[in-house]
Amino acid sequence: MNTIETMQNFKRQFNATPTATILSALIAAGAFATGLVAVSVKAADPTKPAASSSKAALTVNTTTPQATAIPLKISANGNVAAWQEAIIGTEANGLRLAEVRANVGDVVKKGQVLASFAPDTIQAELNQTRAAVAEAEANLAEASANAQRARELATTGALSAQQINQYLTAERTAKARLDAQQAAAKTQQLRLGQTRVLAPDNGVISARNATVGAVLPAGMEMFRLIRQGRLEWRAEVPASDLVKLKPGMLASIHTPSGGTIAGKVRMVAPTVDDKTRNGLVYVDMPSSGEARAGMFASGDFDIGAGQGLTLPQSAVQLREGFSYVMRVGPDSKVAETKVSVGRRIGDRVEITKGIDANTRVVASGGGFLADGDTVRVADAAPAAVKTASASAPTANK
Repeated sequence: MNTIETMQNFKRQFNATPTATILSALIAAGAFATGLVAVSVKAADPTKPAASSSKAALTVNTTTPQATAIPLKISANGNVAAWQEAIIGTEANGLRLAEVRANVGDVVKKGQVLASFAPDTIQAELNQTRAAVAEAEANLAEASANAQRARELATTGALSAQQINQYLTAERTAKARLDAQQAAAKTQQLRLGQTRVLAPDNGVISARNATVGAVLPAGMEMFRLIRQGRLEWRAEVPASDLVKLKPGMLASIHTPSGGTIAGKVRMVAPTVDDKTRNGLVYVDMPSSGEARAGMFASGDFDIGAGQGLTLPQSAVQLREGFSYVMRVGPDSKVAETKVSVGRRIGDRVEITKGIDANTRVVASGGGFLADGDTVRVADAAPAAVKTASASAPTANK
């Protein structure tokens, strides 16, 4: 009997029976409907997929950590400074600056004139001193002649011993006065030479304080010169790493513009700063248009090479400040594993802790997976074929 016929019979009975009979019929109809629902649900269960069956979330490639030669480096920061900076001042006192021939950035040679003072005053004093020298020479000639005659007459008795002594003393006095005047003339000649300010060495002008028309006192700074144009990187290195650095080691200096300059360690400072516990390492830099004195730069010192386990950077995920990899288990399920990373070499990153060399991890796409997901390993099929072919002779035996 189908459902329609059952309902028609129920209607006929409802019209022909009293109230008690109607209630009983309603209860029976409810129980019948419940049975129909249970039968329909039971019939539908075989068509549903098994809830316990798992489906692969993603097809992935796997990789294992590889032993890689890793260059050992010591990183440091520091300032770029002049190898030696010469301060060029004036020796002339109270003279007016007449000409300035050098400016900041000029490349100069040793002995080149950088500035000159007005020499008029010194030239006049030099001329006056030269006249005094000529006068002293004349007095000396006269005194020498008198002294010579006195020596000749000393044996004749024509002159007393006192007179002879006076003539000889006058000669010595005249000679002393001539020497004094000649020394004064030499001094004035030196002062005249000091009216020209010369470069003490080859190099580059890094600063200029000279202004035409100024009257400068002796010793005032006029120019600063980077000797031979040489720069150096003064790297601040922790005291624990100073013993690893030796003169002659290579260094790579990274400029703010993104360039890299090759340098060589010239000297390791013999002392360490008692506040920062860092020591200075002086690195010679070649002439380069990128580096400037006073510039801040970072860099690395090459101290050798070592071995380490590395993975592609795509295999390492960064989450909440920690590094993770998706480790693939024998059941093709992934497990999120925390690892410690070290240095980066090209597109690979060093793994220092968390997994070993035999651990299989997801090579890329780990960010789309969650802990416990089942994956299809793309490189698993060849391995299965190889295993099957290897076990085939055993089965034939």
